[in-house]
Amino acid sequence: MTAHLKLAPLSTILFVVLGMTLHQCQGQAASQDKNERYAYKTGDPNGIGKWYMGRQIAHVMGYQGMSWLERPEREKEEETSTLFKNMDIQPGDTIADIGAGSGYHVFPMAKMVGEGHIYAVDIQPQMLAEIERKKKSNATFNISTVKGSAKSIHLKENSVDKVLLVDVYHEFDHPYEMMNSIKSALRKNGKVYLIEYRGEDASVPIKAVHKMTEAQAVKEMQAVGFKLQENMSNLPWQHCMVFVKE
Repeated sequence: MTAHLKLAPLSTILFVVLGMTLHQCQGQAASQDKNERYAYKTGDPNGIGKWYMGRQIAHVMGYQGMSWLERPEREKEEETSTLFKNMDIQPGDTIADIGAGSGYHVFPMAKMVGEGHIYAVDIQPQMLAEIERKKKSNATFNISTVKGSAKSIHLKENSVDKVLLVDVYHEFDHPYEMMNSIKSALRKNGKVYLIEYRGEDASVPIKAVHKMTEAQAVKEMQAVGFKLQENMSNLPWQHCMVFVKE
């Protein structure tokens, strides 16, 4: 779980990719994990050489790109305010932002939930430290930072009403395990909001490995017991797919 977006639309931002050399198997013959869930083979250089259900997993973005996550044009490019309306955030909601980054979505949601709570989950301590800094500066008390891992969000069972995944799922090193962890943390009638750049749309100015099609997302979510309730089409470049437990 890391920062949300990896490739700046219409910009020349230079990203520093985290060291992922353990996953790189470029130039080697394709091989399988012993459980045959993941495959390793050459592919897009923007990916890590690891494949899941026919999709190559993308590199994550390092905390060095933090300032880009807070860019002033982000609202225009992504219409985050529309995303929040899609989520129907209510006072008292408990929401987990997975791959919370520097907290771009965390702090507006914290205001919306009031007496509710926001879990900001990320694998990079630098990202979590930035959220803690902002919490102190803003005197915000309904946010908890959580250091996740490659296979778990480290939240208690049945602890959240909604889960937000903004342009981060396609980078999960172990997507099957991560979604099972999310499923465990989600309450019975909870919802997962999967936000990904539309892979079906060639006009979206993002590299292919950082996009997902609805069909691919549905296939991967079904593998862990989620079904698509709705795909809202009101964001400029992204899917807003709502998944619930089957």
